[in-house]
Amino acid sequence: MMHLKRRDLYKLTAIGAVPIALAACGQTSNLETGSGADGEKKTILTTNATEATLTRNLNPHSPSVIPMVQGLIYETLFYFNPLKAIDQEPVPQLGESYEWNEDGTALTVSVRQGVTWTDGEPFTAGDVAFTFNKVSETEALNDGGTAPTAEATDDATVVITYAESSYLEGPNALARTWIIPEHLFTDVEDLATYANEDPIGTGAFQLDDFTPESYLLLANPNYWEEGRPGIDGVRAITTSGNQSATDQWLAGDIDYMSSAIPNLEGHVEKNPDLAYTNTGISQAALFAASNTELGCEGPQTDVAVRKALYYGMDREQLSKLAFFDLGTDISPSFALPERDADFIDPSIDLAPWNAQPEEAKKVLEDAGYAPGSDGIYAKGDVRVSMTVSCPTGWSDFVTALDTLAQQYKEIGIELIPQQVSVNEWNDAKAKGTFQLVIDSVGQGPAPDPYYPYRNQFSTESTVPVGENGNPYQNITRFSDPDVDAALDAAAATDDPEAKKEHYFLIQKRLVEVMPAIPLLIGSSLTEYNTSRATGWPTEDDLYAYPMSWSAPDNSIVLKTVTPVE
Repeated sequence: MMHLKRRDLYKLTAIGAVPIALAACGQTSNLETGSGADGEKKTILTTNATEATLTRNLNPHSPSVIPMVQGLIYETLFYFNPLKAIDQEPVPQLGESYEWNEDGTALTVSVRQGVTWTDGEPFTAGDVAFTFNKVSETEALNDGGTAPTAEATDDATVVITYAESSYLEGPNALARTWIIPEHLFTDVEDLATYANEDPIGTGAFQLDDFTPESYLLLANPNYWEEGRPGIDGVRAITTSGNQSATDQWLAGDIDYMSSAIPNLEGHVEKNPDLAYTNTGISQAALFAASNTELGCEGPQTDVAVRKALYYGMDREQLSKLAFFDLGTDISPSFALPERDADFIDPSIDLAPWNAQPEEAKKVLEDAGYAPGSDGIYAKGDVRVSMTVSCPTGWSDFVTALDTLAQQYKEIGIELIPQQVSVNEWNDAKAKGTFQLVIDSVGQGPAPDPYYPYRNQFSTESTVPVGENGNPYQNITRFSDPDVDAALDAAAATDDPEAKKEHYFLIQKRLVEVMPAIPLLIGSSLTEYNTSRATGWPTEDDLYAYPMSWSAPDNSIVLKTVTPVE
């Protein structure tokens, strides 16, 4: 296949609808056999939640919350579609409108009226204010001390206040803060660790049953959005990995998932009930534990080693072998090459699509490394040999690491791939007890490079090695005062030209130091079974980022789809 550009990636295979029986997954339920106790036909869709055993944690503010809680049970004020431009009008959820004050320190939100919690209590602006204040008071959720506070000026209005100008923090408040009921959380001592086993939310779905293997969310009969959700429920199940999930999707036992599947187009051509989308904004990278001042150890703490990894990889081969030839160009600035083109320093080139082995060797040799008797570069007693991990069963990442190990061997770098459980992987990232991991750069609450920069590369988003940080934030332990200052300055302005200046500084530093080594923009595949439900995102109507693991995007999808007649 040809080297695809991002504009070629938005693809959906046309499908037809041939109803078939929905096989039960996890705990058997009469709902999943097609009818309830009253004989009425029910539409329960199945999605794969995780490869790990489920722990009953349904607190949307907990780092250990299970999937499908954020968005489906607990909602945000608005929804920003990350596939659209930053100047989009967000979709109202629990909020109806908002406005900044002149200096960007106060955000006034008009709150939706007539909404009730699933225990029948009314939802008000007081719940919104309580949520923000509870987060602000919880040290583990506000360790940088920058979270806003809020005040309900009446039942329909809340004012969210920041200590300084914070325009770019708005989407976090509006679209990534899960609103919780004051009357049930007032006495919770630690919002970060509370399990909230019996959730009461405002969302389109509510918990019905739970086991360590699966859980069932049924439609909220009193949901505020008329006519939604269209389906009767969602069954979330555990699988043992990509292959297990793929087998169940092909068998018609999973309706909605995001997984790397070889020969995907061939599968959908054979089965008219199967379809997929590829939205291609997932920036894959090797994340290096890079900061010796925060306790990182290993060859990857040397910038020269990281640069050699950058030049030594053949991205074209990676795309063909690991990402189904759907990989596309990535920028070492970690801004998306097309969506964010106006915000990328023009002096920064895209990552080389093919390996530059001589450049990789030169970088190492200029830094004092020389090939040892075994062909692996070394300097003193430091061999350029590193472990790199990914979760067991993540077939695209597993293949990518095996491919990279072969590529690097040819230029004198030893890469040792390791497959570990998801829990082990996240624990190592959180504590910094790794050398390299492969992962994707999260895009944040709105389509602006500020958010991956703040989450992945700011000092406030990391902790020293050994301390328990957030496994989805700054795991490289990168820390630079100039980058921190640029992030603060960017957050304090809504002028695009001013933001560019600050982003260019950040990008130059990231390219110079390269704490994360960009691979490519990988395939972001989401698969559907269309025999039971219709209305999934398509090339012509990407009304939400379709990835099944992405919240609150998955909630927009699942409350939009409707049963096949």
